[in-house]
Amino acid sequence: MLILAGLGNPEPKYEKNRHNVGFMAVDAIARKWGTTPWRARFQGLACEGQVDTPNGPVKLLLLKPKTYYNEAGRAVGEAMKFFKLTPADVIVFHDEIDIAPGRFRMKAGGGAAGNNGIRSVTSQIGDAFRRGRIGVGHPGDKAMVMHYVLGDFHKVEHQWLDPLLDAVTDALPFAAAGDDERYQAEVLRLAPSPKADPKKPRE
Repeated sequence: MLILAGLGNPEPKYEKNRHNVGFMAVDAIARKWGTTPWRARFQGLACEGQVDTPNGPVKLLLLKPKTYYNEAGRAVGEAMKFFKLTPADVIVFHDEIDIAPGRFRMKAGGGAAGNNGIRSVTSQIGDAFRRGRIGVGHPGDKAMVMHYVLGDFHKVEHQWLDPLLDAVTDALPFAAAGDDERYQAEVLRLAPSPKADPKKPRE
């Protein structure tokens, strides 16, 4: 089994925030690969599905913590312990301000780089879990970061966001098979985005 957890905040007012792109990714995956209704579980909302890989089917637990972004680790840790999984069986999708808008990076292990949601997950399960880092860009001023990530995506940003979420979903069999490098490459092939300075808006 693979746990796919999205970072975000549960109230409707946060629904379209950049900080909630992790929820958006898990929602998109659920629409294609999920088979059970969302229900309250593991201090969040969860549903189950299955993805076919060259090595056979892999079960999925999709998880949206309701503990708020900065305490997401409580939900992820509870789910991982329940299924007796390891951190390598966990992928956390989240917004990344140090990656240009529309870019996507997979990473296993490492620090939190100031992301309190990632710090919370690390405090519960260690740092060896996998991260699906969705680039949202940087406002250019550290003092503006909180306002920026808690702001909604602009209409024009959906021109790259929607294809990227589709690509994260469609390429998932590679991640389920454990090939994160190929998963990242396939996402960027399906939703190509130029490398750019994260502090500059995408053209």
